Amino acid sequence: MEWLDRQWVDTVLEALTAFFLVAGSLITFISSFGMVHLRDFYLRMHGPAKATTLGVGLVLFASSLYFILIERTFHIQLILVTIFLLITAPISAHLLAKAALHRKLPSTPDTRGAPGELKPEDTAREPDTPHPEHPGGTAPQRPEQPQ
Repeated sequence: MEWLDRQWVDTVLEALTAFFLVAGSLITFISSFGMVHLRDFYLRMHGPAKATTLGVGLVLFASSLYFILIERTFHIQLILVTIFLLITAPISAHLLAKAALHRKLPSTPDTRGAPGELKPEDTAREPDTPHPEHPGGTAPQRPEQPQ
């Protein structure tokens, strides 16, 4: 197996690492345009959620691939950051969307799924116990959000 020398294998591994690095960078770059050009919060939220999960995940995968296969070292920090990112990014996007629904943020007709479809039991209501600063139960009212 003379054709399978160390230099050729390193070149292929570096090309594979470069592919994942460029793919992750392109996904992150393209999704940043989504955040800038889309019209409402619900549509805008999609870009950064995908960028952090897929784009940055691919960049971290390329980095760990480089250190494991080419540098011959293992960094547990890269694996832990990747796992943390893949767990927290979808959860934070879900919580942002839920907060937007509770605040009744307006949406454009292009948004699929009609984000204003909250069941009555899912909407916020007055607490059963009075606020400590307002024991009479009359807390200061928030101004209404324009629709």
